[in-house]
Amino acid sequence: MEINLISDTVTKPSHEMLQHMFRAQVGDDVYKQDPTVIELEETLAGLFGMEAALFFPSGTMANQTAIKLHTQPGDEMICDKWAHVYNYEGGGAAFNSGVSCRLIDGHRGMITANQIVEAINPPDFYHSPLTTLVTIENTTNKGGGACYDLPNLVEIKDVCTKNKLKFHLDGARIWNALVARKQHPKQFGQMFDTISVCLSKGLGAPVGSVLMGSHDDIKKALRIRKVFGGGMRQAGYLAAAGLYALQNNVGRLEEDHRRARQLGGFLQQLPWIEKVEPVETNILIFSLKPQYSETALIEKLKQKSIFISSLGKGKLRIVTHLDYKEVMHNYVLEAFQKMTF
Repeated sequence: MEINLISDTVTKPSHEMLQHMFRAQVGDDVYKQDPTVIELEETLAGLFGMEAALFFPSGTMANQTAIKLHTQPGDEMICDKWAHVYNYEGGGAAFNSGVSCRLIDGHRGMITANQIVEAINPPDFYHSPLTTLVTIENTTNKGGGACYDLPNLVEIKDVCTKNKLKFHLDGARIWNALVARKQHPKQFGQMFDTISVCLSKGLGAPVGSVLMGSHDDIKKALRIRKVFGGGMRQAGYLAAAGLYALQNNVGRLEEDHRRARQLGGFLQQLPWIEKVEPVETNILIFSLKPQYSETALIEKLKQKSIFISSLGKGKLRIVTHLDYKEVMHNYVLEAFQKMTF
């Protein structure tokens, strides 16, 4: 029995999801003639109360398209120093859009309205890049699955409106935030210019993300997706997996959160653990006491067929997901309890 807790992207489609994919009606989505893709796009746009949506092969491409939409070469984007768009998208903001990043030292990957105000370059000072976009991530990846409070987002939105800045949400794991905080998607849809959501993190779909925004922005995004090479033909087979995931796999995310919280509470009691970050959703980040080796721990877990990841500088990460069952969870708890160095 292999237990992969490296990410929630490692899940495989269930038998029921595969059957749903096999039955999908498909067409050529490059010509916008795939009925299942259209259904997914309309479903998500309606769910978030936004005008339109566009299906993408990856969250990175969806985010990069949003950045391209909202900026011109030479502009500057504000984001947290741990943001996915900065750390894990291959320098795409610079490569694709010619945009620099003003990095904010936030808390667990989350930034505040006051920090954003201080980071905005004066628009008439032509020596510095023109600030045009604020991007936030919810939940935060490197921040350990932390969730924004809605009032804080409203404050950031007000700053963006007053300073004529676009506001993009990297909502790769927005589903976890919605479940954990008992929020409604339309609360986010009314705040952001664009939102990207992932269907292959947490929800168990094999491929796919969706970008939502205004009719005009999504029309422009269609051209950008083409330039990026993101047009797909009979993509309805993949969209069907996303529809199945939305209908069946959102509410059960609380199980992932429960197991992550239980793991976090358990690890705090172990003598060789230095710190466990607060656990809100399905991501657990912890660090070892200085005399213990993270490499040694990863190797010991591998010998027990348990796989976790290192974030560097002594930090390790566990991500729970729908393929991580209760029997596996109990095995992992027992393995940690018996661990010796």
